[in-house]
Amino acid sequence: MFKKILIANRGEIAVRVALTAREMGVKTVAVYSDADAGAPHVLACDEGVHIGPAPAAESYLLADRIIDACRKTGAQAVHPGYGFLSENAAFADALDSAGVAFIGPTAKTIRAMGSKSAAKDLMEAAGVPTTPGYQGEDQSVDTFKKEAARIGYPVLLKATAGGGGKGMRMVEREGDLEDALRSAQREAKSAFGDDRFLIEKYIARARHVEVQIFGDGAGNVVHMFERDCSVQRRHQKVIEEAPAPNMPAAVRKKLLQAGVDAGRAVDYRGAGTVEFLYDGGDNVFFMEMNTRLQVEHPVSELITGLDFVEWQLRIAAGEGLPLTQDDIFEHGHAFEARLYAEDPAKDFAPSIGALTTLQLPDWMARIDAGVVEGQQITPYYDPMIAKIITDGETREEALAKLCAALGETRVAGLETNAEFLHAIAANDAFQNGDVSTRFIEDHEASLFGKEAAGPRVWSAALFALHFSSRMDGADPWVALTGFRLNRPARAVYWIGVDDAPALCVLSKSGESVEITIEPNASAAARREGEEIEAPVRFSVTPPALADDEMRIAIDGETFDASVAPHGDGLRVWIGAEHWDVSLPNPLSGVTDHHSSEGSLTAPMPGVITILSAAPGETIEAGQPLLVMEAMKMEHAVKAPFDGVLKAYKFNPGDQVKDGDLLVEFEEIA
Repeated sequence: MFKKILIANRGEIAVRVALTAREMGVKTVAVYSDADAGAPHVLACDEGVHIGPAPAAESYLLADRIIDACRKTGAQAVHPGYGFLSENAAFADALDSAGVAFIGPTAKTIRAMGSKSAAKDLMEAAGVPTTPGYQGEDQSVDTFKKEAARIGYPVLLKATAGGGGKGMRMVEREGDLEDALRSAQREAKSAFGDDRFLIEKYIARARHVEVQIFGDGAGNVVHMFERDCSVQRRHQKVIEEAPAPNMPAAVRKKLLQAGVDAGRAVDYRGAGTVEFLYDGGDNVFFMEMNTRLQVEHPVSELITGLDFVEWQLRIAAGEGLPLTQDDIFEHGHAFEARLYAEDPAKDFAPSIGALTTLQLPDWMARIDAGVVEGQQITPYYDPMIAKIITDGETREEALAKLCAALGETRVAGLETNAEFLHAIAANDAFQNGDVSTRFIEDHEASLFGKEAAGPRVWSAALFALHFSSRMDGADPWVALTGFRLNRPARAVYWIGVDDAPALCVLSKSGESVEITIEPNASAAARREGEEIEAPVRFSVTPPALADDEMRIAIDGETFDASVAPHGDGLRVWIGAEHWDVSLPNPLSGVTDHHSSEGSLTAPMPGVITILSAAPGETIEAGQPLLVMEAMKMEHAVKAPFDGVLKAYKFNPGDQVKDGDLLVEFEEIA
């Protein structure tokens, strides 16, 4: 066994590898960029080596820096994690030349599977079923149009060197193909340095299933059963589970055999994942092989009781497969939810900033995290915060635990998908295992819908605000304003809940508090002649307080709420749902994202890549004005209404900050 390994990655996967290595008595070396000095993965390792500035292209993607760190520290092997250099054949070759072991497959296997088109050819020759498509050398638009017409729309464009959903586009008609291909090529070139593509038939209600395999590099391959990763946004996985639900035994047998056959076809070594599309009937089709450990590997670990990182280390050290197929068993069910710093309400745009509050339910779930409270989420890397993983004897038990864990997740300081994940887990169709790669689109109304704030929300928000300003230990009601002899104490607030402003009055009367809410009663609303909603009044029992928790009763119904600072206001949770409490100016109302002059601002930090129009051009609402790249994904900034583009403030290649003015845009009256 190795005495010391270097982990050429960051975040939760680097922490994950370090923990297993420590248990095995193997020393670890972390590498880190300027942005990650003092990050959890650095602290989890025995040593750390600085390798460059924050951008991955200037640090984590530089093979020579990694190899130099091995020389400096005496690391005998490199674990690449996932992403970055994990599927880079040249990196594997360079390590071999330097006398450092690569904890993964051979460079030959990585090359064979690194190109989706070459991999499909190889799998077809091995008898593994593949999706109808085209993976030829001719990359002209005309050829893609011809092949798409032959296959039949809709089709899926996939970067041959791609992964993680990047460089992937679904195209429904020929008129959209050229623009989709150009955009995907730019994204693929930026993410992988390779803009070659293949095209496949898009199976609308398909399920994404995958087989976890391990090989010893000498033709012996075993599987760790299958996972279902169908629930995706932007072709990136959101919630995964093992085993796959509602899969006929005959299909499952075919799937597992195809996964093993794929591994044997390339003499696979180490951990790998063979991904398939399942049409819901009798057919599975090979998509690609990921020659590394997957993000979702914990669900397979939980149903097998095995440590996959330990297996990787033992195989790379020449010990062979620890078990035969007959010795590997599955038990129970497991789920994984990926907690991201992103805003589902804004098309899952990444959210940048400090994690001012991060409370994860490690008492009821396995938490694989690479960040801690107070840490910055930067625009340089994938915005994953943590993986929340649960298991149980049955699917129902594991899913109930996942719902409970997501309901206890608390993050403030930026936006996350926690509430969205809970909505998925609680969805009736998901509960029944009725999933496909279109699950989010098919259930959009229930997953994204949110009821307007009611008495429970307003009372929790008001109490949170009132008590947060008076945490000196004194009775908060002593400080109520407007005290009059023999009259109830009062507190008056102008607040906004999720940008819905209202005038709120709390009046202490005996053992209860009377709350009056006057929605949209702003001076601006009155000036503009909006219809003013009638006040809402209700009686509340003052809450019992415990740190950031409140227990409140309205008309005898008791509920719990928690609160944390968020931005310039507060974030209040009731169960899995949260609302943001702000203090807007009652004279101006709540401002929109775009200024009244029609200017548009950057929704996140990034780099401008394309200016889509020309100054003076008349633009229709929804038409792209520019394209920016952030967190390895392209984001189009579109016109909010019909108007005239007055001027651009930045050029292609310029770095912009969150909130920077990008475009001056004048509305057509």
